[in-house]
Amino acid sequence: MTVALITHPACLEHDTGAWHPECADRLRAVLRALEGEEFLPLLREEAPRATVEQLVRVHPQAFVEAILAVRPAPGESVALDADTVMSAGSAEAALRAAGGAVHAVDAVMEGWARTAFAAVRPPGHHAERNQAMGFCLFSNAAVAARHAQARWGLGRVAVMDFDVHHGNGTQDIFYADPSLFYGSSHQFPCYPGTGSAQERGAAGNVVNAPLPPGSTGAQFRAAWADIVLPALDAFAPELLIVSAGFDAHKADPLAQLRLETADFGWITAELLAIARRHCAGRLVSVLEGGYDLDALAASAALHVRTLMHA
Repeated sequence: MTVALITHPACLEHDTGAWHPECADRLRAVLRALEGEEFLPLLREEAPRATVEQLVRVHPQAFVEAILAVRPAPGESVALDADTVMSAGSAEAALRAAGGAVHAVDAVMEGWARTAFAAVRPPGHHAERNQAMGFCLFSNAAVAARHAQARWGLGRVAVMDFDVHHGNGTQDIFYADPSLFYGSSHQFPCYPGTGSAQERGAAGNVVNAPLPPGSTGAQFRAAWADIVLPALDAFAPELLIVSAGFDAHKADPLAQLRLETADFGWITAELLAIARRHCAGRLVSVLEGGYDLDALAASAALHVRTLMHA
């Protein structure tokens, strides 16, 4: 299967400071893992900048302008909250991250790739309409979903999220719109505190499968097989976007789920099967979390390998 790998060096220039878990070494680890001979067939593309027009389909213009106006001097930073930092390179990185997700949509809709992986940072699924938070500045997956509707005329777009943390931002943006579907498994209780099974969206277009701390891959697979995937199948999306966070791995330091690397291959294959059934195989994946570098690299590599060989 033809897979596009979309990234940009600017994503490495988002400097969160010493000891911050969401660091440039995360992206370096992923990209190194995708340098081997088996990954030579990837179509390697530079992420363009998202346009203001693309961003304001999701975020108010005043919010977009406020984020882009934060331009600290080199070596300095601005803390938006206790977790979310902007450096001199952060605004450009955020534009490339959202733009990479948009470009991934265009790749699969134009047909020169069947699937695409946007290896970008900062991540996006915690960014709400009016609030940057949880390491996230713009809601990359939501921007991609709205672009798919605006440029390509799609009626139903889904974002599926297997990050260990609930994507409160994506849910916030999708909640009242039945043309958008959000499905997630995540540790609960855990940051950001949202994602109970009772949060269903205005039209049943949100499905959450919270997992208690210590849950294993078997519990993760059961939640997807019994709850999330059937709801996605019933929604019948025309495009499937994946918020691909790998911090549910048992080695990850920021939460307490116990997934093995193989579990990420399994969920990727399951999502691909639904994409083939409803979306002509079109699937876009956007990097979210993952903070143990070895586990992140191995899991992301298996994710992309599964996309390539499905």
